[in-house]
Amino acid sequence: MNTIIFSALWGVLMMYVGFIVKKQKSATAFAVLGLIVLLIVSWLEYAGVSIFTIDMQGMLRYNRLSLVFNLVMIFSTLVYFLLSGSDIEKFGKSSSDYYALLFFILTGISIISGFQSLLMLFIGIEIISIPLYILAGSEKSNLKSNEAALKYFLMGAFSTGIMLMGIAFLYGDAGTFYVEGINLGLGKITPMLAVGMVLLMAAMSFKVSAAPFHFWTPDVYDGTPTVFTSFMATIVKAAGFFAFFRLFENAFGNLHSDWEILIAVIATLTLLIGNITAVFQQSIKRMLSYSSIAQAGFMLMGVFALNTFAKHGLILYFAAYSFATLGIFAVLAKFKDHSIEAFNGFAKRYPLVGFSMLICILSLAGIPLTGGFFAKYYMLLAVIKYGKMFWLVIVGILCAAISVYYYFKLVQAIYFKEAAQREDVVFTRSFELMMLANAILIIILGIHPDWLMSLLYM
Repeated sequence: MNTIIFSALWGVLMMYVGFIVKKQKSATAFAVLGLIVLLIVSWLEYAGVSIFTIDMQGMLRYNRLSLVFNLVMIFSTLVYFLLSGSDIEKFGKSSSDYYALLFFILTGISIISGFQSLLMLFIGIEIISIPLYILAGSEKSNLKSNEAALKYFLMGAFSTGIMLMGIAFLYGDAGTFYVEGINLGLGKITPMLAVGMVLLMAAMSFKVSAAPFHFWTPDVYDGTPTVFTSFMATIVKAAGFFAFFRLFENAFGNLHSDWEILIAVIATLTLLIGNITAVFQQSIKRMLSYSSIAQAGFMLMGVFALNTFAKHGLILYFAAYSFATLGIFAVLAKFKDHSIEAFNGFAKRYPLVGFSMLICILSLAGIPLTGGFFAKYYMLLAVIKYGKMFWLVIVGILCAAISVYYYFKLVQAIYFKEAAQREDVVFTRSFELMMLANAILIIILGIHPDWLMSLLYM
């Protein structure tokens, strides 16, 4: 409850900061301060200290996994603010409005991390989604941004309707909204239960851009201002996957053998479509959009397995994937040209930022000594330990090999090509140091992933 209340209150405060503070950098500093406060109160809750005690009638319950997830998401958002704060300041008359929306999204994330009722899952997802529609269309003079917001809103509303229909079917079958009550009542699968479960699976697949519900992702990510695309593709996607995992573990765990084949097929399609389509992209932004779909395929392996390795691997995946993607998007946001050719000879002009981008790219590709390597390793290990459908592991390894090809096209441009025409981009010293710190974090996760996962046992 600490995180929910403090993130909501800080979001309200950010709405009024715009009237008081005239300098945009002051709003960014206040937002960073808010995240530091959130980290502290979340750590206190992790340590067993609850500032607020509210009887939620069992609709919200936080275990160690949920609390560690909250810490990872808040810290990732802090990295996002530090890397991209200067780009957020460029939008609108007051950046504090956008920071307020981001804090409200964190409120929704905190809700879905501990939901025990399908009603709280729905409320949490809507609190996340509505601010995202606004952020997608924040560049009002850009038709692509307007198109992205409209597409995201229409598709999001459609998927929400599917989710509500699924919840209605489950309530009609089980007579309760509580996930534990649904799971305990599962003796055998009934037609109403099957329909409700499939509808929820489709709705959650849309939220995490899993195939074949991924069609909105490239256009929305491409049209949304780059600085907000990075948040959508990392923190928001991770929150969707955590909700997906908790829903199917707590509500349908007793029917695991009945739905595992559906998740395996969705994961396979997601891996193949995401990776193969990314190969043919010339825009880095669209390539990263399809890459995010491909990464979703690996995370779906955790939902498929539902074991301890899946839980540990997902937490590591959320951290490694978020840090790497936030780093690349933070650099990309400073470019007008998002083609791969725009980065030709980049490392010669900006060696520190070029090296940091290299680490981020290697992590996304799953190269050893980066966090992404162990993240993918744990997902594959989760499937192996589950002991079924080993072909999913083979598909994952083959798709990881394909991803190396298109990621290394960017590495080749950064290090091994001469730029015919360079865009004049200025990186501040503080930005370079933040990028380097982010790269070091990724390497630390690659060498000692146990430092993060040990929090699940402390």
